[in-house]
Amino acid sequence: MRCIAGAGGMRSGVMAWALDLYGFEVLLIQGGYKSFRQWARRQFAAPYSFRILGGMTGSGKTRLLAALKTSAEQVVDLEDLAQHQGSSYGTMNKMVQPTQEQFENNLAWRLKDLDTARQVWIEDENMNIGKIIIPRPLWENLVSAPTFNIEVAHEERVASLVREYGSLDPDFLVACTQRIHKRLGPLQTTQAITAIRENRMADFIRLVLVYYDKAYSKALAGKISARLFTLLLSGGTDMEKARELIEFNHTIATER
Repeated sequence: MRCIAGAGGMRSGVMAWALDLYGFEVLLIQGGYKSFRQWARRQFAAPYSFRILGGMTGSGKTRLLAALKTSAEQVVDLEDLAQHQGSSYGTMNKMVQPTQEQFENNLAWRLKDLDTARQVWIEDENMNIGKIIIPRPLWENLVSAPTFNIEVAHEERVASLVREYGSLDPDFLVACTQRIHKRLGPLQTTQAITAIRENRMADFIRLVLVYYDKAYSKALAGKISARLFTLLLSGGTDMEKARELIEFNHTIATER
């Protein structure tokens, strides 16, 4: 097992010695942990060529990112690093978010391997992912990057979300729904909770999608039109969709 220790003082040296004694492979950071944090912050300001993968809730963006990675594209999965899916239901009743500092360290470690001369696919997110905040230098890069808005048939999205959320604890879903009651409205909140209790998951999903679709449409309207590209991707496997997206991006880049 590999351990990393700061090399900023005697305590780090003693800890490294002790770990080495017990068979750990120990790496010492020159300059200590403060030096590492300074290095991490520099990663956020690097000139990455981002491609933002957008789309309404249930469009399969996370699966598409995985397919892009399999297709040898550079990918950063912020939701995986933040351990949150970016909505009221984002912890999925099982994920525990890291501290802000640990998230930044993990993100920097992921960014260090990227080739800044090549495009990097990353999911469209708010600046906040649960309790985690995307570092401002990176966020400013994301805001100015081109967005590829993926359109998927509504019922395909509903079916996808039923598969994803249908097995979750009903009490968890109810609690999450109650947290957004002001945005859903009293009638829709009551109807959504009733649908959860009666195990009518498709009805529950359709009700909450009304709110999330409006919120995403509003966010999309705020993007620079010249950097917003829409692609219909209903049907087909995730790998087929990834290939179509890669080709679409290539066409856009060629035209520009």
